[in-house]
Amino acid sequence: MTERATSEKLAGRVALVTGGSRGIGREIALVLAQCGCAVAINYLKSGEKAQAIARQIEASGGRAVIIQADVAKADDVTRLVATVRAELGPVDVLVNNAGINPSYPLENIGEQEWNKVLAANLTSAFLVSQAVIPAMRERRWGRLIMLSSIAAQTGGVIGPHYAASKAGLHGLVHSYANLLAKEGITANAIAPALIDTDMIQGNQKIKPSLLPVERFGTAQEVAQIAVLLATNAYITGQTININGGWYMS
Repeated sequence: MTERATSEKLAGRVALVTGGSRGIGREIALVLAQCGCAVAINYLKSGEKAQAIARQIEASGGRAVIIQADVAKADDVTRLVATVRAELGPVDVLVNNAGINPSYPLENIGEQEWNKVLAANLTSAFLVSQAVIPAMRERRWGRLIMLSSIAAQTGGVIGPHYAASKAGLHGLVHSYANLLAKEGITANAIAPALIDTDMIQGNQKIKPSLLPVERFGTAQEVAQIAVLLATNAYITGQTININGGWYMS
């Protein structure tokens, strides 16, 4: 698909990227804006970084807003989605990117650690999706995109709390895809591995030699997949792997 055709498909659409102030979320927000979307950038703590992205989008002629919200909390999600609608319009493209990846020794993973990661990585995606789906159904058009991980497929190197939270996103995708396919709404997951962002820094287990391509991936490469899923109406219920050949399906 040409850049012009992509822009025509997404021109005038509204995108919400959770955890969009840095890393993969940041790049997806920028690329969707380049494709013609008005973009809402959700952040939890990195307000200055979110503002910088919004300024960059606006400097290129796009529209952007930043909204602080903890997407693991239902009240914050209600406020977030209402604010996006008031500022930009109802959400057409949702990218559930917010998440955390704390690493602990296996014996130190208890209920508190489990619940914290499940809330940030899985419950958040459910809450935000549920909040935007009604308006998508009204318009019979929508794209739900979940940022999963190779950990959902292999167990990964972080731990069972993280792997389970990301695997849960696949079940969420399959259910939404099945329930909403006839209403013009697609649901898909992207499962990256070892993307060069601050999420992988400081973990001695993570190194390029784990990958057949022997390099980390880039956030730009992941963002390209997000654009594909935002523009394609025939792909639904799928997990798109972008992992340097580490896990082959």
